[in-house]
Parts: sequence; structure tokens; C-alpha cells
Amino acid sequence: MPLNSEQATNLGSAPTASDVILKFIRDSIIDGTLDEGEPIRQDDVARMFNVSKIPVREALKRLEAEGLVAFHKNRGAVVTSTSEPEIVQIFEVRAILESNAIRLSIPHMTEETFAEAQAYCDAFAEEADIGRWAELNWRFHSRLYEDGQRPYMLNMIRSVNDRIERYLRIQLTLSHGHRIADDEHRQILELCRKRDVEGASALVYSHIMRACESLLKHLPHGAGTAGSRHPK
Repeated sequence: MPLNSEQATNLGSAPTASDVILKFIRDSIIDGTLDEGEPIRQDDVARMFNVSKIPVREALKRLEAEGLVAFHKNRGAVVTSTSEPEIVQIFEVRAILESNAIRLSIPHMTEETFAEAQAYCDAFAEEADIGRWAELNWRFHSRLYEDGQRPYMLNMIRSVNDRIERYLRIQLTLSHGHRIADDEHRQILELCRKRDVEGASALVYSHIMRACESLLKHLPHGAGTAGSRHPK
């Protein structure tokens, strides 16, 4: 009896145990369940997912490459902390990359681009769940960069955003950050529709750096220490 390929599952596209564990730990860091400086015990995670420590360690090594986890002698894997100067530098890198990405993308944008970006913009504005704001913020921004056909650059931007997403959650909830971001998103999109490359690039840069300034004003003194990411 011949095999029916239509009934087969594409295991090549299925998430591995390491993928699932990585997402779980990353989400726990971003939402504050795992605080800065907190150890991540591989044995506990392995028992939680009923796996060996091998996929847990694979996930942690990938998170180390993203800058979310660090390995320390005698402590194992711990959640990294980020100092204020480091936060500023990360935002600066993000501003440089994203302002250039939108510059490359605008000449190739289509009506489909504008419609999808508008949908993400509206979803961000209407979302009541604070936990989804950073995700929708990324979806809006990344959609405006995709037409530039620079996948390596886009992956780098994604990595930078992952590094500071836990802080973006704070910034968006403080000092009307969500409303300000929504207003500026709509301005950026309008400049894209007008094919105003220089105007959109400049606004993306200032949009990101203003978010950084707003964040630093509301972080407790000595940002980057354990427990500092949560607004008071």
C-alpha cells in the first residue's frame, strides 16, 4: 500500500523541545516572571518539561547569544541585567538600524504594505492587554522594513528588540507612552504613504530615541539591578 504524503506531518517545521523551552524562558524574562540576576535552574526546567537537560542547555545557550542570559561560574545560567548606559547604546543601535531599514524599504512599499501596517497600527492602539503592546509594536515596525529585502538586517533588528523588550513594556505603560507611540506610528505610516524617505527615516530615529529618554526618566536609580524593571 503506497504511503499517503498528504497525511504526513512536516516534522522539519515543527518546534523542537529546545524551541519550546527557549520561548518559555524568553517570555518569562520579558514579562518579569524571571527577574534580573535570578538563576535559571536547568534541573527544574528539565523536570517541568519532562526532558533531559540537553534541550534546556541548548535553549539557554541561544538566549545567551541574544543577551538575555549569562553563564556564571558556580551559579550557572542567570538572567542578565542591563545598565542605563547599555540601554542607551542598545536604543542607539536600534535607531540607526531601523531608520536605515525604512529608508531602504519605502521605495518598494505597496498598497498591501500600507494596509497591513495600518492593521497592526490599529491593533496596537486598541489592544487593552499591556502584555501584547510590545509584540504589536514590533509587528508594526517590522512590516515597514520587510520590503527593503534585507533579511540579515531585519534579523539583527529583531535581536536588538528582543534584548530590550522587557524595558519597552515599562516605557509603553509610563508617561502616556502607549498613546505617544500610537500618534507617532500614524505619522510614520503617513510619511511612508507619501514616499517621504528622509522624513520617515528621521521620524523613526527620533521616535526610538524619545522612547529611550522616556524610559530612563522612569527607571529607578541604578537600572539594571534585580527588580528594577517594574514600574512603581
